[in-house]
Amino acid sequence: QVQLVESGGGLVQAGGSLRLSCAASGRTASRYAMGWFRQAPGKEREFVASISWSGLSTYYADSVKGRFTISRDNAKNTVYLQMNSLKPEDAAVYYCAVTPSSYYNTVPGEYDYWGQGTQVTVSS
Repeated sequence: QVQLVESGGGLVQAGGSLRLSCAASGRTASRYAMGWFRQAPGKEREFVASISWSGLSTYYADSVKGRFTISRDNAKNTVYLQMNSLKPEDAAVYYCAVTPSSYYNTVPGEYDYWGQGTQVTVSS
């Protein structure tokens, strides 16, 4: 079992920044690839970014590439999502998740454990 708790969401003006954190606990949490997803009202959950267990490899959705950065600190069992130049269309509930498969996986169904999400609101 892996437990995930997201934090860092909030209200920010367009162009601003937020840093999300995802604290993982449970057995061997640091040995898994992890990802961030988001879901806006009325929309499907979509992939945002992912990172390999070592932290050496990352992958981003085209919509956030160049603005968001995913990183992890395995000593703290925490994954981060630095979000810069936020746009109103980035507003959503953001979830972190763990996958036993490759970090290159963007399909929500391939992720086994999920946090409860943190709300990000971007005002225009």
